[in-house]
Amino acid sequence: LQLQASGGGLVQPGGSLRLSCVGSGFDLEYYDMGWLRQAPGKEREVISCNSKNDGVTKYADSVKGRFTMSRDNAKRTVYLHMNSLKPEDEALYYCAIHCNWNGAWGQGTLVTVSS
Repeated sequence: LQLQASGGGLVQPGGSLRLSCVGSGFDLEYYDMGWLRQAPGKEREVISCNSKNDGVTKYADSVKGRFTMSRDNAKRTVYLHMNSLKPEDEALYYCAIHCNWNGAWGQGTLVTVSS
């Protein structure tokens, strides 16, 4: 069972990135899926969670209105579209089943926001 996140990189403040996360060994459609992040010196944060039942996504206040999560169950992939990036968004980003850190199986992808 694995979740492989990708798409991170260096972006200027105000820029955009799209992260992807592919699951292997299980079907995403049976799980709530979320994106989490860990920044140096800061608490770990669950930034989005998409319900398997009704498809509704909830967002942390820190990213609401700027980030959009989506999923493609056929491709076993979840996405995080990040707009208007800020320096405080700089972190390692993970996807996870059940929207918690116990389900974050993978190494994450690094997002660096800097001019």
